Amino acid sequence: MKNNRRNFLKITGLTGLSLAGGSLLKVLGAETEIRDKSTIDNFPAAAGGKRSPVFNMSGYAAPKLEKVRIGFIGLGNRGPGHVSAMSLIEGVEIKALCDIVPEEVEKVRKSLEPKGIKPELYSGNADAWKRMCDRDDIDLVYICTPWDMHAPMAIYAMQHGKHAAIEVPAAVTMDECWELVETSEKTRKHCMMMENCCYDFFELLTLNMARQGFFGDIVHCEGAYIHNLLSSNFNKKAYWNMWRLNENSRRQGNLYPTHGLGPICQIMDINRGDKMEFLVSVMSRDFQMNEVAKTLASTDGFFQKYVNNPYRGNMTTTTVLTNRGRTIMIQHDVTSPNVYSRIHKVSGTKGAALKYPLPAKISVGDSWVSDEELKVIEEKYTPAIVRKVGELARKVGGHGGMDFLENWRLIDCLRNGLPLDQDVYDAALWSAIAPLSEWSVAHKSNPVNVPDFTRGTWMTNVPVDLLMEKGGNTKVLG
Repeated sequence: MKNNRRNFLKITGLTGLSLAGGSLLKVLGAETEIRDKSTIDNFPAAAGGKRSPVFNMSGYAAPKLEKVRIGFIGLGNRGPGHVSAMSLIEGVEIKALCDIVPEEVEKVRKSLEPKGIKPELYSGNADAWKRMCDRDDIDLVYICTPWDMHAPMAIYAMQHGKHAAIEVPAAVTMDECWELVETSEKTRKHCMMMENCCYDFFELLTLNMARQGFFGDIVHCEGAYIHNLLSSNFNKKAYWNMWRLNENSRRQGNLYPTHGLGPICQIMDINRGDKMEFLVSVMSRDFQMNEVAKTLASTDGFFQKYVNNPYRGNMTTTTVLTNRGRTIMIQHDVTSPNVYSRIHKVSGTKGAALKYPLPAKISVGDSWVSDEELKVIEEKYTPAIVRKVGELARKVGGHGGMDFLENWRLIDCLRNGLPLDQDVYDAALWSAIAPLSEWSVAHKSNPVNVPDFTRGTWMTNVPVDLLMEKGGNTKVLG
């Protein structure tokens, strides 16, 4: 019993809580009792859940910023693309660039030279990012570092008066999820997880269709991240200090849920009219990663430390029940030689949508609509953001344009003093699926309660705005 409790604390990052005399259940605000001492199930992962929100960040509009002054941390994989995109958006000033590797900073600096942009550079040691955050001429800190650095950097940035934009996931432990929420509420600084798939074109189309009742009552949704990254994870040049392989070699669960989850949470108005109640995760064994490690280690001693590690399994499937009795399924597999898929399935009482396998399809009743009918649907339900900057986004690029759309939308909201599409409660909840799934997998797929990061305000929070009745006036330069 004590060992199981300690395992739960380790996974969720709640190691400071007492284990004595059932105090864990008291601190977590348990509503269920342990039914059998031989097993542990239904631990409510609700640390911090008894406290009322300091301030509700859902629907919060921060004061307008005529200029959005940005400092970037992390210029390896995702960072340079975001810097380039932001340089094309009206009202943006790129004030600072930071990366622990000086060469990465220099490459991005040179790319900005033709545009006359001359940011300050920070590099060379592990704390350089803090010096950048300490500046008083930065409004937004954009974080594109390894996963385990996201939450500490965002928390520090908010504590020092900056809004935070974070690449996915926003956090890797439950403790970090709660600290992000509480820091954002206390400082009234935005903390947006940059879930770019929420801005892909079909996802935006189906979101608008759902809002306007096309699907009827939403019954069930599915999302996934199925993407063969096996060779990339073992590539010494792909990820700094092998950070992604390290994550996959020591954690067992649904480690990267947000790409598939974010769009369907918005369709189902999660945190804004509905909430997740509990989840169950099932994981296959690892069929490939350890074998690759063994093969590489036979000729390169560097990989010996990756032999016989507790790799996550090939496929993890997570199912969720919501307060309104709807279901969600999220899958994760970045090892098997599958065709890329985020699934994006929307199932309602009147119709359904399915994006993968491509081409995407819409059904009404029990029949798929024809290509001609699909064009009519697209014309009717394409949302305002796509009509406004969709074609420009496609030309700029970045995962087909969705990267640019998310960056443009963030800046447009900040410049016009509008609420963000994705708030800190979304960042925390979507990220929490990973540690919660780890707990479920570690306990024979027992259910685990999903915390309500809004602490009750989900019942009155307003759904994401798609009409763009305000804003939408930020220009794209060049």
